[in-house]
Amino acid sequence: MRISDEDNAEIDRALLQSHQTRRPTVPDIEAILYRPMPVLDHGFIRIVDYMGDDSAVVQAARVSYGRGTRKVSEDSALIRYLLRHQHTTPFEMAEIKLHVKLPIFVARQWIRHRTASVNEYSARYSILDKEFYIPDREYLATQSTSNRQGRGERLDDKRASEVLELLRGDAELVYRHYLQMLGDDAGSSAGIGLARELARMNLSLNFYTQWYWKVNLRNLMHFLKLRADPHAQYEIRVYADNILEIMKKWVPLSYAAFEEYDLKSAHLSATAIGLVRRMIRGEEISFETSGLPKREWDDLRRLLEI
Repeated sequence: MRISDEDNAEIDRALLQSHQTRRPTVPDIEAILYRPMPVLDHGFIRIVDYMGDDSAVVQAARVSYGRGTRKVSEDSALIRYLLRHQHTTPFEMAEIKLHVKLPIFVARQWIRHRTASVNEYSARYSILDKEFYIPDREYLATQSTSNRQGRGERLDDKRASEVLELLRGDAELVYRHYLQMLGDDAGSSAGIGLARELARMNLSLNFYTQWYWKVNLRNLMHFLKLRADPHAQYEIRVYADNILEIMKKWVPLSYAAFEEYDLKSAHLSATAIGLVRRMIRGEEISFETSGLPKREWDDLRRLLEI
């Protein structure tokens, strides 16, 4: 993981500052505030700011002020009730702002979640660093035959080495051409002097970008439910896994409820619920008699371990 001199200076300044406040703070988040958490080969996540905690969710749900003499168990029960019944508006009262450095192809997948505020590094204004993502060979796999957007069998060492050589060679080549097109702008008198906004088009999707991403807790949970799922692409899943750890420190009661009712739960269709009831009554069920599509039938079998 590489942190730019500008980012390091910003982090150092922030860590030297201290502010008095009457608003709720979370000691576990204060301990890691501003500090980058490494992700992939050159990426990171760091918390820039946050507003609210579990008490903000509870306060909004009760439309009252202050914690009073309520017990943590009562707050936990309310938060669990809210998530279980999908009363999610109170979770919009807590927000977090993250600084994320990530490969461009991961960013393009991430930005599909349109319920956050985003400000991205501008390659029209600045020159991108020579930083690109090269996967570990264990994550190189063939195209899945059953999932059009997933991976299948792991590549053997020979083909994995070939892929890694191509990825690294192509990235080196396009960056060299990028600097050549920029010319004097990138410190080379032998270059062309093309505008930055045009020169950037030559860079491949494994180059790194950065952004500030501010999201409320409700929409963060939706993001994590999809991107921390085992079926999500590995490269975005590792970012989601790190954000899960942040959420666990930030809003532990909400995290526990989220884990219970979303992360480790399952949604069953009306037909699937009917099948489970028939199984409980002792009826023998097969795919042919289930009335379910094949993929849903396979998912149900895995879920029930039958």
